[in-house]
Amino acid sequence: MSGTLFIVATPIGNLEDITLRALRVLKEVDLIACEDTRHTRKLLTHYQISRPTISYHEHNERERSMELIARLEAGSNIALVSDAGTPLISDPGFHIVREAIERGIPVVPIPGASALTSAIAASGLPTDQFVFAGFLPAKRTARLARLAEFAALPLTVVFYEAPHRIRQTLADAREALGDRRVVVARELTKIHEEFVRGKLSDLELPDTKRGEMVLLIGPPTSEIASSRQANRSVREDVEELMRVESIDRKAALKRVARARGVSKSDAYRLMLDERDESE
Repeated sequence: MSGTLFIVATPIGNLEDITLRALRVLKEVDLIACEDTRHTRKLLTHYQISRPTISYHEHNERERSMELIARLEAGSNIALVSDAGTPLISDPGFHIVREAIERGIPVVPIPGASALTSAIAASGLPTDQFVFAGFLPAKRTARLARLAEFAALPLTVVFYEAPHRIRQTLADAREALGDRRVVVARELTKIHEEFVRGKLSDLELPDTKRGEMVLLIGPPTSEIASSRQANRSVREDVEELMRVESIDRKAALKRVARARGVSKSDAYRLMLDERDESE
């Protein structure tokens, strides 16, 4: 019989944030596959766990997956952990989980800490519906395009972001999404845990180049998506954005075009057609 692949959540900062079940599994498995063996070793040492470890990260994921699958098929039980939080949530693990499922190998999640759920629970933004979109692109053009994909969604959008890009990302988010409520969660569960809340137009971030960050952006203040369903005109959407968010006509037209999934030039032509029809 094959072994079992355990997906084990580990602390995102505070080492006390690990379940009793996770500790038991880590003590009992034959092998622990780690994103960084040195990082995981600190956790194992803290809890006096002495089990073999092997690296499993984004650079060797495809090749190492097959090696681990062979061990699972031979009967070994393996725990997959990331550096922090729940594996596969913007961390390696997809390839081995998919391969294990296809081969009939049991995959068992051991739930626990996650920066995503911790941040949204304490954000103060709507949590009945939200979208997690991982890391945004590093290049500004691609980042703006990615942000625009969420412009019309009436829910909270959550990203992970690097400290050195957070300020530019906030500026890009305002351009792409308008002036929304936003929360930046930093160093969750650690000594310097911090939540910075405000609007994209006035959020004041501390000067820091350290600390993993979760960016949470609230729903749109003007319901462009709803206006589309109500068959509102491009001109009406543009004028509402100009009034509600105090932006100029050019910026408003750009936002409306993105929300409607058309180019800016097409939105402009629609607005001209609407004007001609009204005359």
